Amino acid sequence: MTTRRDDVAPAVIEAFVAGDEEALGEIYGRWSSLIYSVALRSLGNVADAEDITQRVFADAWASRTTFDPTRAELPAWLIGITRRELAEARTSLSQQARVQPPGTTLTRECEEIEPSDLADQLVFADELAHLADVPQQVIRLAFSEGLTATQIAERLQLPADQVRSHLSGSLRTLRERLAVLHDAH
Repeated sequence: MTTRRDDVAPAVIEAFVAGDEEALGEIYGRWSSLIYSVALRSLGNVADAEDITQRVFADAWASRTTFDPTRAELPAWLIGITRRELAEARTSLSQQARVQPPGTTLTRECEEIEPSDLADQLVFADELAHLADVPQQVIRLAFSEGLTATQIAERLQLPADQVRSHLSGSLRTLRERLAVLHDAH
């Protein structure tokens, strides 16, 4: 098993399972932004993503005694809870769509994400968070807004060559980190 220097200590996980609210806070601080990112990408709505994030951690707290660190790492367990919450949210939205009066539309749509895609997105978001600020901004602008290196350079007021360097270096780093994580599982 590969451990990273920023992972939550095993003692914190044990305290969480035992019911220590401070440990829950530490776990929430470590993984809530990742859960939120996956929920937002899946549902496309900030309020829904916030709701899913809260429900995931409420469910994790309520079922903490079922967590077995010999069967899964805590982030994988949280991903499983996230998958379930997203599936329930999609079902709820689908039911809402069926009861809408003719001629009305829902203000939000769900993007279908396969479980393996969800896990990859969570891992990608986690690894992206480990990049330095400028490379992280460059990658986010390229992926989220679909900007070219020239457009990113203009927006961030950086030389285009520097932006291209950040793009290629950051993508290489992300690929390497993701490969290590996939090999570990």
